[in-house]
Amino acid sequence: MRFFRLAVLAVAATLSIGATKPAAPAPRGNWLAAVSVSPAGSHLLGNPAAAVKLVEYVSYTCPHCAHFQRDAEMPLQLAYVQPGKVQVEVRHLVRDAIDMTAALLTNCGTPSRFYINHSLIMRSQDTWMARVNSASEAQRARWNNGDTVARMRAIAGDLGFYGLMAQRGYDRPTLDRCLADPAMTKRLVAQTTQAQNDGVTGTPSFMLNGVLLAGTHDWQSLSTQLQARF
Repeated sequence: MRFFRLAVLAVAATLSIGATKPAAPAPRGNWLAAVSVSPAGSHLLGNPAAAVKLVEYVSYTCPHCAHFQRDAEMPLQLAYVQPGKVQVEVRHLVRDAIDMTAALLTNCGTPSRFYINHSLIMRSQDTWMARVNSASEAQRARWNNGDTVARMRAIAGDLGFYGLMAQRGYDRPTLDRCLADPAMTKRLVAQTTQAQNDGVTGTPSFMLNGVLLAGTHDWQSLSTQLQARF
């Protein structure tokens, strides 16, 4: 489990948050096409009337979160989400500037694009984290000094995020606009604060029907608890 430190981020923008956006229409029996957005800006996948609501608390720089994504994505979606048994919600824990950069990029675009963006960044973590670990002093200086937006653009360039997101059809001007989105930045900071208030101390962590699961930080332990509910 990756423990996090809540970053203090200055965001000079106001945010208007409304009601949850309705899920996109989905073919009967296939809830993988149903994506909605919560008032806090987190993304939900699946049947809104599902008996079980699963919340995932994730950080993109957390290696165990990437392991969970690889282990859980297919069985969770095929066995639980697609038949309408479980609705999944992803909430962000932003630990640092690299995490914020990745989160802004996965949230870039329409809600329907989020879950594949999220999977791409998580499944590519070994590649871009290797670049973090081998970064030069000059690169790290660009990431940690100066204008916040310029820092995140430097991170996106140095870690190969622009190229990754190009696989999803994003051009650089679009990604740069998302990296400079103060409203989204504020939502991500608010999600991190709320997670801390919920009692989350590390990632990945999970909540089932409003109850934070103790000692559950991988697919094996989570799947056991899901099976017990059906």
